[in-house]
Amino acid sequence: MRNMENRGAFSSKLAIVLATAGSAIGLGNIWRFPFITGQNGGAAFIIIYLVCVLFLGIPGMISEFIVGRRAHTNAARAYAQLGRKNWRFVGYLGILTSTIILGFYAVVAGWCLQYLFAAIAGQLNGDAQYIINYFQDFSTDPLKPSLWAVAFVLITHFVIARGVNKGIGRVSEMLMPLLLILLLILVVASCMLPGAFEGVKFLLKPDFSKMNSNVILEALGQAFFSLSLGTACLCTYASYFKNDTNLLKSASQIALLDSAIAILAGLMIFPTAFSVGVQPDSGPSLIFITIPNVFQQAFSALPWNGYILSCLFYALLVFAALTSTISMHEIGTAFFHEELNLPRKYATWILTVVCSVIAVFCSLSVGAYDIPVFGMSLMDFCDFLTAKFMLPVGGFLTSIIMGWFVNRQIIRDEFTNHGTVSESFFTAYMFSVRYVVPLCIVLIFLHQFGIL
Repeated sequence: MRNMENRGAFSSKLAIVLATAGSAIGLGNIWRFPFITGQNGGAAFIIIYLVCVLFLGIPGMISEFIVGRRAHTNAARAYAQLGRKNWRFVGYLGILTSTIILGFYAVVAGWCLQYLFAAIAGQLNGDAQYIINYFQDFSTDPLKPSLWAVAFVLITHFVIARGVNKGIGRVSEMLMPLLLILLLILVVASCMLPGAFEGVKFLLKPDFSKMNSNVILEALGQAFFSLSLGTACLCTYASYFKNDTNLLKSASQIALLDSAIAILAGLMIFPTAFSVGVQPDSGPSLIFITIPNVFQQAFSALPWNGYILSCLFYALLVFAALTSTISMHEIGTAFFHEELNLPRKYATWILTVVCSVIAVFCSLSVGAYDIPVFGMSLMDFCDFLTAKFMLPVGGFLTSIIMGWFVNRQIIRDEFTNHGTVSESFFTAYMFSVRYVVPLCIVLIFLHQFGIL
Protein backbone atom coordinates (compact mmCIF):
# COMPACT_ATOMS: atom_id res chain seq x y z
CA MET A 1 0.00 0.00 0.00
CA ARG A 2 1.27 3.41 -0.96
CA ASN A 3 2.04 5.93 1.74
CA MET A 4 -0.79 8.45 1.87
CA GLU A 5 1.44 11.24 3.07
CA ASN A 6 3.64 10.93 -0.05
CA ARG A 7 0.72 11.36 -2.45
CA GLY A 8 -1.46 13.78 -0.53
CA ALA A 9 -4.79 13.49 1.24
CA PHE A 10 -7.82 15.64 1.95
CA SER A 11 -7.16 17.68 5.07
CA SER A 12 -10.58 17.27 6.69
CA LYS A 13 -13.87 15.42 6.51
CA LEU A 14 -15.52 18.62 5.28
CA ALA A 15 -13.04 18.78 2.38
CA ILE A 16 -13.88 15.16 1.53
CA VAL A 17 -17.62 15.82 1.37
CA LEU A 18 -17.36 19.15 -0.49
CA ALA A 19 -14.80 17.98 -3.04
CA THR A 20 -16.56 14.69 -3.77
CA ALA A 21 -19.99 16.34 -3.86
CA GLY A 22 -18.53 18.94 -6.20
CA SER A 23 -17.49 16.15 -8.57
CA ALA A 24 -21.12 15.04 -8.75
CA ILE A 25 -22.72 18.50 -8.83
CA GLY A 26 -22.43 19.89 -12.32
CA LEU A 27 -24.33 21.46 -15.17
CA GLY A 28 -26.62 18.41 -15.39
CA ASN A 29 -28.08 19.27 -11.98
CA ILE A 30 -29.12 22.65 -13.35
CA TRP A 31 -30.18 21.97 -16.92
CA ARG A 32 -31.48 18.38 -16.77
CA PHE A 33 -32.85 17.55 -13.34
CA PRO A 34 -35.51 20.32 -13.17
CA PHE A 35 -36.75 19.53 -16.68
CA ILE A 36 -36.91 15.76 -16.08
CA THR A 37 -38.64 16.33 -12.73
CA GLY A 38 -41.30 18.61 -14.17
CA GLN A 39 -41.86 16.28 -17.10
CA ASN A 40 -42.30 13.17 -14.94
CA GLY A 41 -44.65 14.08 -12.13
CA GLY A 42 -42.86 16.71 -10.06
CA ALA A 43 -42.53 15.66 -6.43
CA ALA A 44 -43.60 12.12 -7.32
CA PHE A 45 -40.50 11.84 -9.51
CA ILE A 46 -38.33 13.34 -6.76
CA ILE A 47 -39.54 10.68 -4.32
CA ILE A 48 -38.68 7.89 -6.76
CA TYR A 49 -35.35 9.55 -7.54
CA LEU A 50 -34.42 9.64 -3.85
CA VAL A 51 -35.32 5.95 -3.53
CA CYS A 52 -33.05 5.23 -6.50
CA VAL A 53 -30.25 7.21 -4.86
CA LEU A 54 -30.70 5.13 -1.71
CA PHE A 55 -30.62 1.71 -3.38
CA LEU A 56 -28.42 2.43 -6.42
CA GLY A 57 -26.47 5.63 -5.83
CA ILE A 58 -25.18 5.19 -2.29
CA PRO A 59 -24.17 1.50 -2.65
CA GLY A 60 -22.48 2.34 -5.96
CA MET A 61 -20.57 5.20 -4.34
CA ILE A 62 -19.46 3.07 -1.41
CA SER A 63 -18.16 0.41 -3.78
CA GLU A 64 -15.94 2.88 -5.60
CA PHE A 65 -14.89 4.41 -2.28
CA ILE A 66 -13.74 0.99 -1.04
CA VAL A 67 -11.73 0.35 -4.20
CA GLY A 68 -9.93 3.69 -3.97
CA ARG A 69 -9.32 4.00 -0.24
CA ARG A 70 -8.08 0.45 0.22
CA ALA A 71 -5.34 0.91 -2.36
CA HIS A 72 -4.55 4.64 -1.94
CA THR A 73 -3.51 4.79 -5.58
CA ASN A 74 -4.87 5.62 -9.04
CA ALA A 75 -7.94 3.85 -10.41
CA ALA A 76 -6.17 1.33 -12.66
CA ARG A 77 -3.79 0.10 -9.97
CA ALA A 78 -6.52 0.22 -7.32
CA TYR A 79 -8.73 -2.25 -9.19
CA ALA A 80 -5.76 -4.55 -9.80
CA GLN A 81 -4.92 -4.58 -6.09
CA LEU A 82 -8.39 -5.91 -5.27
CA GLY A 83 -7.27 -9.35 -6.34
CA ARG A 84 -6.76 -9.78 -10.09
CA LYS A 85 -4.46 -7.89 -12.44
CA ASN A 86 -6.93 -7.97 -15.33
CA TRP A 87 -9.34 -5.89 -13.24
CA ARG A 88 -7.10 -2.95 -14.15
CA PHE A 89 -9.29 -2.77 -17.26
CA VAL A 90 -12.12 -1.27 -15.20
CA GLY A 91 -9.80 1.45 -13.96
CA TYR A 92 -8.50 2.11 -17.48
CA LEU A 93 -12.08 2.36 -18.71
CA GLY A 94 -12.93 4.91 -16.03
CA ILE A 95 -9.84 6.98 -16.80
CA LEU A 96 -10.57 6.99 -20.54
CA THR A 97 -14.23 7.82 -19.92
CA SER A 98 -13.46 10.78 -17.69
CA THR A 99 -10.87 12.11 -20.15
CA ILE A 100 -13.35 12.07 -23.04
CA ILE A 101 -16.07 13.62 -20.88
CA LEU A 102 -13.75 16.39 -19.74
CA GLY A 103 -12.91 17.13 -23.36
CA PHE A 104 -16.47 17.79 -24.52
CA TYR A 105 -17.71 19.05 -21.14
CA ALA A 106 -15.10 21.80 -21.35
CA VAL A 107 -16.84 23.11 -24.47
CA VAL A 108 -20.09 23.78 -22.61
CA ALA A 109 -18.15 24.99 -19.56
CA GLY A 110 -16.35 27.43 -21.87
CA TRP A 111 -19.70 28.70 -23.11
CA CYS A 112 -20.68 29.34 -19.49
CA LEU A 113 -17.46 31.25 -18.87
CA GLN A 114 -17.99 33.40 -21.95
CA TYR A 115 -21.59 34.09 -20.94
CA LEU A 116 -20.42 35.14 -17.48
CA PHE A 117 -18.17 37.78 -19.04
CA ALA A 118 -20.95 38.76 -21.46
CA ALA A 119 -23.39 39.15 -18.56
CA ILE A 120 -20.92 41.31 -16.64
CA ALA A 121 -20.38 43.45 -19.75
CA GLY A 122 -24.15 43.83 -20.19
CA GLN A 123 -24.17 42.10 -23.59
CA LEU A 124 -27.13 39.80 -22.84
CA ASN A 125 -29.72 42.58 -23.07
CA GLY A 126 -32.21 42.34 -25.90
CA ASP A 127 -35.33 40.62 -27.15
CA ALA A 128 -35.78 36.86 -27.54
CA GLN A 129 -34.51 36.81 -31.12
CA TYR A 130 -31.41 38.76 -30.12
CA ILE A 131 -30.60 36.14 -27.47
CA ILE A 132 -31.05 33.31 -29.99
CA ASN A 133 -28.85 35.06 -32.54
CA TYR A 134 -26.24 35.82 -29.89
CA PHE A 135 -25.89 32.15 -29.00
CA GLN A 136 -25.87 30.99 -32.62
CA ASP A 137 -23.27 33.57 -33.63
CA PHE A 138 -21.02 32.67 -30.71
CA SER A 139 -21.35 28.86 -30.88
CA THR A 140 -20.65 28.78 -34.63
CA ASP A 141 -17.65 31.10 -34.47
CA PRO A 142 -14.55 29.18 -35.62
CA LEU A 143 -12.29 30.55 -32.89
CA LYS A 144 -14.00 31.95 -29.79
CA PRO A 145 -15.71 28.78 -28.41
CA SER A 146 -12.49 26.79 -28.78
CA LEU A 147 -10.48 29.44 -26.94
CA TRP A 148 -12.99 29.57 -24.09
CA ALA A 149 -12.98 25.75 -23.85
CA VAL A 150 -9.19 25.64 -23.64
CA ALA A 151 -9.28 28.49 -21.12
CA PHE A 152 -11.57 26.45 -18.89
CA VAL A 153 -9.27 23.42 -19.13
CA LEU A 154 -6.34 25.67 -18.15
CA ILE A 155 -8.23 27.04 -15.13
CA THR A 156 -8.84 23.44 -14.09
CA HIS A 157 -5.17 22.64 -14.72
CA PHE A 158 -3.90 25.26 -12.28
CA VAL A 159 -6.15 23.92 -9.52
CA ILE A 160 -5.00 20.33 -10.10
CA ALA A 161 -1.32 21.32 -10.32
CA ARG A 162 -1.44 22.63 -6.75
CA GLY A 163 -2.17 19.16 -5.43
CA VAL A 164 -4.92 17.45 -3.50
CA ASN A 165 -4.93 19.50 -0.30
CA LYS A 166 -3.83 22.95 -1.50
CA GLY A 167 -5.55 22.65 -4.85
CA ILE A 168 -8.62 20.42 -4.94
CA GLY A 169 -9.44 20.58 -1.23
CA ARG A 170 -9.07 24.32 -0.74
CA VAL A 171 -10.81 25.28 -3.96
CA SER A 172 -13.71 22.94 -3.16
CA GLU A 173 -14.04 24.42 0.33
CA MET A 174 -14.34 27.84 -1.33
CA LEU A 175 -16.44 27.03 -4.41
CA MET A 176 -19.09 24.77 -2.87
CA PRO A 177 -20.30 27.28 -0.23
CA LEU A 178 -20.25 30.03 -2.88
CA LEU A 179 -22.25 27.82 -5.23
CA LEU A 180 -24.84 27.16 -2.53
CA ILE A 181 -25.07 30.85 -1.56
CA LEU A 182 -25.53 31.93 -5.18
CA LEU A 183 -28.18 29.28 -5.72
CA LEU A 184 -30.10 30.31 -2.61
CA ILE A 185 -30.04 33.98 -3.67
CA LEU A 186 -31.41 33.04 -7.09
CA VAL A 187 -34.07 30.78 -5.56
CA VAL A 188 -35.30 33.57 -3.27
CA ALA A 189 -35.33 36.09 -6.12
CA SER A 190 -37.22 33.68 -8.39
CA CYS A 191 -39.81 32.78 -5.78
CA MET A 192 -40.58 36.46 -5.13
CA LEU A 193 -41.73 37.06 -8.70
CA PRO A 194 -45.46 37.43 -9.50
CA GLY A 195 -46.92 34.03 -10.41
CA ALA A 196 -43.86 32.19 -9.14
CA PHE A 197 -45.93 29.92 -6.92
CA GLU A 198 -47.30 28.15 -9.99
CA GLY A 199 -43.74 27.16 -10.85
CA VAL A 200 -43.12 25.88 -7.33
CA LYS A 201 -46.34 23.90 -7.46
CA PHE A 202 -45.46 22.48 -10.87
CA LEU A 203 -42.15 21.21 -9.52
CA LEU A 204 -43.18 20.00 -6.08
CA LYS A 205 -46.81 18.96 -6.38
CA PRO A 206 -46.93 15.17 -6.85
CA ASP A 207 -48.66 14.09 -10.04
CA PHE A 208 -49.02 10.35 -9.63
CA SER A 209 -51.02 10.09 -12.87
CA LYS A 210 -47.72 10.34 -14.72
CA MET A 211 -46.15 7.49 -12.81
CA ASN A 212 -45.18 4.53 -14.97
CA SER A 213 -42.22 2.30 -15.69
CA ASN A 214 -40.65 4.96 -17.92
CA VAL A 215 -40.60 7.48 -15.05
CA ILE A 216 -38.92 4.94 -12.77
CA LEU A 217 -36.28 4.23 -15.41
CA GLU A 218 -35.69 7.96 -15.90
CA ALA A 219 -35.19 8.32 -12.13
CA LEU A 220 -32.74 5.39 -12.14
CA GLY A 221 -30.75 6.97 -14.93
CA GLN A 222 -30.70 10.38 -13.25
CA ALA A 223 -29.49 8.85 -9.97
CA PHE A 224 -26.71 6.94 -11.75
CA PHE A 225 -25.36 9.76 -13.89
CA SER A 226 -25.84 12.53 -11.33
CA LEU A 227 -23.54 10.87 -8.78
CA SER A 228 -20.64 10.33 -11.22
CA LEU A 229 -20.81 6.54 -11.00
CA GLY A 230 -18.63 4.68 -13.49
CA THR A 231 -16.13 7.48 -14.15
CA ALA A 232 -13.43 6.39 -11.65
CA CYS A 233 -13.85 9.81 -10.06
CA LEU A 234 -15.16 8.47 -6.76
CA CYS A 235 -12.47 5.81 -6.70
CA THR A 236 -9.72 8.38 -7.33
CA TYR A 237 -11.00 10.83 -4.72
CA ALA A 238 -11.41 8.01 -2.19
CA SER A 239 -7.73 7.16 -2.65
CA TYR A 240 -7.07 10.46 -0.86
CA PHE A 241 -9.45 9.66 2.01
CA LYS A 242 -7.95 9.08 5.43
CA ASN A 243 -8.37 5.60 6.88
CA ASP A 244 -10.85 6.76 9.52
CA THR A 245 -13.28 8.23 6.96
CA ASN A 246 -16.76 6.78 7.45
CA LEU A 247 -17.60 5.68 3.92
CA LEU A 248 -21.34 5.15 4.45
CA LYS A 249 -21.75 8.50 6.18
CA SER A 250 -19.71 10.32 3.53
CA ALA A 251 -21.65 8.72 0.67
CA SER A 252 -24.96 9.63 2.31
CA GLN A 253 -23.91 13.24 2.88
CA ILE A 254 -22.67 13.61 -0.68
CA ALA A 255 -25.85 12.10 -2.15
CA LEU A 256 -27.99 14.37 0.03
CA LEU A 257 -26.07 17.49 -0.99
CA ASP A 258 -26.18 16.55 -4.67
CA SER A 259 -29.95 15.96 -4.51
CA ALA A 260 -30.55 19.19 -2.58
CA ILE A 261 -28.66 21.23 -5.18
CA ALA A 262 -30.68 19.65 -7.99
CA ILE A 263 -34.00 20.40 -6.28
CA LEU A 264 -32.93 23.96 -5.50
CA ALA A 265 -32.04 24.39 -9.18
CA GLY A 266 -35.64 23.50 -9.98
CA LEU A 267 -36.85 26.07 -7.46
CA MET A 268 -34.69 28.63 -9.23
CA ILE A 269 -35.77 27.86 -12.80
CA PHE A 270 -39.47 26.96 -12.68
CA PRO A 271 -40.78 29.95 -10.66
CA THR A 272 -38.90 32.38 -12.93
CA ALA A 273 -40.09 30.66 -16.10
CA PHE A 274 -43.69 30.41 -14.96
CA SER A 275 -43.74 34.07 -13.94
CA VAL A 276 -43.34 35.03 -17.61
CA GLY A 277 -45.22 32.09 -19.11
CA VAL A 278 -42.21 30.27 -20.55
CA GLN A 279 -42.00 26.47 -20.48
CA PRO A 280 -38.44 25.44 -19.51
CA ASP A 281 -36.68 23.03 -21.81
CA SER A 282 -33.54 20.97 -21.26
CA GLY A 283 -29.92 21.11 -22.36
CA PRO A 284 -27.83 24.04 -23.60
CA SER A 285 -30.88 25.88 -24.95
CA LEU A 286 -32.15 26.26 -21.37
CA ILE A 287 -29.14 28.08 -19.99
CA PHE A 288 -27.98 29.95 -23.07
CA ILE A 289 -31.30 30.95 -24.69
CA THR A 290 -34.28 30.41 -22.39
CA ILE A 291 -32.79 31.70 -19.12
CA PRO A 292 -31.35 34.98 -20.55
CA ASN A 293 -34.71 35.62 -22.19
CA VAL A 294 -36.57 34.80 -18.96
CA PHE A 295 -34.36 37.12 -16.91
CA GLN A 296 -34.99 39.90 -19.41
CA GLN A 297 -38.76 39.51 -19.10
CA ALA A 298 -39.09 38.60 -15.42
CA PHE A 299 -36.93 41.45 -14.12
CA SER A 300 -37.69 44.07 -16.78
CA ALA A 301 -39.24 46.34 -14.14
CA LEU A 302 -36.04 46.12 -12.12
CA PRO A 303 -33.28 46.09 -14.76
CA TRP A 304 -30.47 46.45 -12.23
CA ASN A 305 -31.70 43.36 -10.38
CA GLY A 306 -31.95 41.53 -13.69
CA TYR A 307 -28.34 42.42 -14.46
CA ILE A 308 -27.12 41.26 -11.05
CA LEU A 309 -29.08 38.01 -11.14
CA SER A 310 -27.89 37.24 -14.64
CA CYS A 311 -24.28 37.65 -13.50
CA LEU A 312 -24.91 35.50 -10.44
CA PHE A 313 -26.56 32.80 -12.55
CA TYR A 314 -23.61 32.41 -14.88
CA ALA A 315 -21.17 32.57 -11.98
CA LEU A 316 -23.18 29.68 -10.50
CA LEU A 317 -22.81 27.71 -13.74
CA VAL A 318 -19.07 28.35 -13.92
CA PHE A 319 -18.56 27.19 -10.33
CA ALA A 320 -20.70 24.09 -10.88
CA ALA A 321 -18.78 23.22 -14.04
CA LEU A 322 -15.41 23.81 -12.41
CA THR A 323 -16.06 21.48 -9.46
CA SER A 324 -16.82 18.75 -12.03
CA THR A 325 -13.89 19.40 -14.37
CA ILE A 326 -11.49 19.38 -11.42
CA SER A 327 -12.53 15.85 -10.47
CA MET A 328 -12.36 14.57 -14.06
CA HIS A 329 -8.90 16.05 -14.56
CA GLU A 330 -7.57 14.53 -11.34
CA ILE A 331 -8.44 10.99 -12.47
CA GLY A 332 -6.01 11.02 -15.38
CA THR A 333 -3.47 13.17 -13.59
CA ALA A 334 -3.20 10.64 -10.75
CA PHE A 335 -2.79 7.84 -13.29
CA PHE A 336 0.06 9.46 -15.23
CA HIS A 337 1.69 10.73 -12.05
CA GLU A 338 1.88 7.29 -10.49
CA GLU A 339 2.09 4.87 -13.42
CA LEU A 340 4.72 6.83 -15.36
CA ASN A 341 6.47 8.13 -12.22
CA LEU A 342 6.17 11.67 -13.52
CA PRO A 343 6.21 14.78 -11.34
CA ARG A 344 2.67 15.92 -10.74
CA LYS A 345 3.11 19.11 -12.77
CA TYR A 346 4.08 17.12 -15.88
CA ALA A 347 1.28 14.59 -15.40
CA THR A 348 -1.15 17.48 -15.14
CA TRP A 349 0.07 18.95 -18.41
CA ILE A 350 -0.44 15.64 -20.24
CA LEU A 351 -4.13 15.62 -19.30
CA THR A 352 -4.49 19.30 -20.07
CA VAL A 353 -3.06 18.95 -23.57
CA VAL A 354 -5.08 15.81 -24.38
CA CYS A 355 -8.35 17.29 -23.12
CA SER A 356 -7.70 20.62 -24.83
CA VAL A 357 -7.27 18.84 -28.17
CA ILE A 358 -10.53 16.92 -27.64
CA ALA A 359 -12.27 20.14 -26.60
CA VAL A 360 -11.14 22.04 -29.70
CA PHE A 361 -12.29 19.33 -32.10
CA CYS A 362 -15.60 18.92 -30.26
CA SER A 363 -16.15 22.67 -30.32
CA LEU A 364 -15.45 22.88 -34.03
CA SER A 365 -17.76 19.92 -34.70
CA VAL A 366 -20.82 21.75 -33.36
CA GLY A 367 -19.82 25.16 -34.67
CA ALA A 368 -17.73 26.22 -37.61
CA TYR A 369 -16.93 22.80 -39.06
CA ASP A 370 -18.87 19.57 -39.38
CA ILE A 371 -16.88 16.61 -38.02
CA PRO A 372 -19.32 13.70 -38.39
CA VAL A 373 -18.83 10.38 -36.60
CA PHE A 374 -21.44 7.70 -37.30
CA GLY A 375 -23.91 10.35 -38.39
CA MET A 376 -23.35 12.53 -35.31
CA SER A 377 -21.14 15.50 -34.58
CA LEU A 378 -17.94 14.57 -32.79
CA MET A 379 -19.23 16.20 -29.61
CA ASP A 380 -22.54 14.32 -29.74
CA PHE A 381 -20.67 11.08 -30.47
CA CYS A 382 -18.42 11.55 -27.42
CA ASP A 383 -21.50 12.15 -25.29
CA PHE A 384 -23.26 9.11 -26.80
CA LEU A 385 -20.23 6.83 -26.35
CA THR A 386 -19.59 7.73 -22.73
CA ALA A 387 -23.19 7.99 -21.50
CA LYS A 388 -24.69 5.05 -23.37
CA PHE A 389 -21.81 2.58 -23.13
CA MET A 390 -18.74 3.43 -21.09
CA LEU A 391 -20.36 4.71 -17.90
CA PRO A 392 -22.91 1.86 -17.55
CA VAL A 393 -20.24 -0.76 -18.32
CA GLY A 394 -17.86 0.72 -15.74
CA GLY A 395 -20.54 0.90 -13.06
CA PHE A 396 -21.80 -2.61 -13.84
CA LEU A 397 -18.34 -4.21 -13.72
CA THR A 398 -17.53 -2.49 -10.42
CA SER A 399 -20.69 -3.84 -8.81
CA ILE A 400 -20.06 -7.36 -10.11
CA ILE A 401 -16.45 -7.35 -8.92
CA MET A 402 -17.36 -5.99 -5.49
CA GLY A 403 -20.45 -8.14 -5.06
CA TRP A 404 -19.19 -11.49 -6.32
CA PHE A 405 -15.40 -11.67 -6.54
CA VAL A 406 -13.68 -9.54 -3.88
CA ASN A 407 -13.11 -11.28 -0.56
CA ARG A 408 -16.07 -10.41 1.66
CA GLN A 409 -13.82 -9.78 4.66
CA ILE A 410 -11.89 -7.13 2.72
CA ILE A 411 -15.12 -5.32 1.97
CA ARG A 412 -16.29 -5.65 5.57
CA ASP A 413 -13.01 -4.25 6.89
CA GLU A 414 -13.24 -1.19 4.64
CA PHE A 415 -16.95 -0.68 5.26
CA THR A 416 -16.49 -0.77 9.04
CA ASN A 417 -13.01 0.83 9.15
CA HIS A 418 -11.69 -2.43 10.57
CA GLY A 419 -14.42 -2.71 13.17
CA THR A 420 -14.43 0.87 14.41
CA VAL A 421 -17.66 1.78 12.55
CA SER A 422 -20.99 0.03 12.96
CA GLU A 423 -21.72 -2.70 10.42
CA SER A 424 -25.50 -2.36 10.83
CA PHE A 425 -26.01 -1.68 7.11
CA PHE A 426 -23.29 -3.98 5.79
CA THR A 427 -25.66 -6.82 4.90
CA ALA A 428 -28.01 -4.40 3.14
CA TYR A 429 -25.06 -2.94 1.25
CA MET A 430 -23.86 -6.37 0.10
CA PHE A 431 -27.35 -7.30 -1.07
CA SER A 432 -27.63 -4.06 -3.02
CA VAL A 433 -24.23 -4.30 -4.66
CA ARG A 434 -24.79 -7.95 -5.59
CA TYR A 435 -28.31 -7.77 -6.94
CA VAL A 436 -29.92 -4.33 -6.94
CA VAL A 437 -27.11 -2.22 -8.44
CA PRO A 438 -26.28 -4.54 -11.39
CA LEU A 439 -29.97 -4.99 -12.20
CA CYS A 440 -30.59 -1.23 -12.09
CA ILE A 441 -27.65 -0.53 -14.41
CA VAL A 442 -28.84 -3.15 -16.90
CA LEU A 443 -32.29 -1.53 -16.85
CA ILE A 444 -30.72 1.91 -17.43
CA PHE A 445 -28.70 0.52 -20.33
CA LEU A 446 -31.72 -1.05 -21.98
CA HIS A 447 -33.87 2.05 -21.39
CA GLN A 448 -31.35 4.29 -23.12
CA PHE A 449 -31.75 2.30 -26.32
CA GLY A 450 -35.54 2.18 -26.15
CA ILE A 451 -35.67 -1.54 -25.36
CA LEU A 452 -37.57 -0.83 -22.12
